[in-house]
Amino acid sequence: MTKFILFDIDGTLVSLDGAGSRSLNRAMEELLQVTDGFRDIDFAGKTDLQIIREGLGTLGLAGRDDLMNSLLDRYLVHLRAEVSTGRGHVKIGVKELLNALQDLEGIYLGLLTGNAETGARLKLKPFGLNRYFPVGAFGSDSEDRNLLLPIAVQRLQELGSVSVSHEHCVVIGDTPKDVECAHVHGASSIAVATGTYPLKELEKTEAELVIADLSDTEKIANWIRRK
Repeated sequence: MTKFILFDIDGTLVSLDGAGSRSLNRAMEELLQVTDGFRDIDFAGKTDLQIIREGLGTLGLAGRDDLMNSLLDRYLVHLRAEVSTGRGHVKIGVKELLNALQDLEGIYLGLLTGNAETGARLKLKPFGLNRYFPVGAFGSDSEDRNLLLPIAVQRLQELGSVSVSHEHCVVIGDTPKDVECAHVHGASSIAVATGTYPLKELEKTEAELVIADLSDTEKIANWIRRK
């Protein structure tokens, strides 16, 4: 049976030590002369466009799509500089799990992330993780994370003529929004407490599997095979 395993990035695959928030704040300061403009915005589980709109909303500028696009462009410039510093790390167990899953017959790997595609690839590049994910859906595809799973499924079909139903997809992420974006399409979810949400909070979601981290490769791979 074909299965499509979709990974979130920030807090799930990698941590970049606040590179995203620093880059957004620098972009806003550069364009609007506002210092620390995203300080009151919760980034967890949101798309880049959603975060930018909320940041502009604090200034009464949420309807300015031109500013949204400009901020996104400048954010990506600053993010490229941030990731080049070599700060950050891969989350525990990630590479071992990816290696195990890519060797399983009928298992395909992809991304489902709120990051714009360019930003997603920038964040994964320093750690050599892009090679695991030939396809995905990104925050640049839709401001609404809940619309991304069908986009990823369609891209898998277009890339390799691989057809997979939504119910045979599994989203792995570190926030309740990752769980939600899977369940709205009948997919399953694994919630992992390596981001900002502790295990007890994730256990309150309807995730089919809730784990502290991705270190138990055999347990996770076996669960995916049985799902």
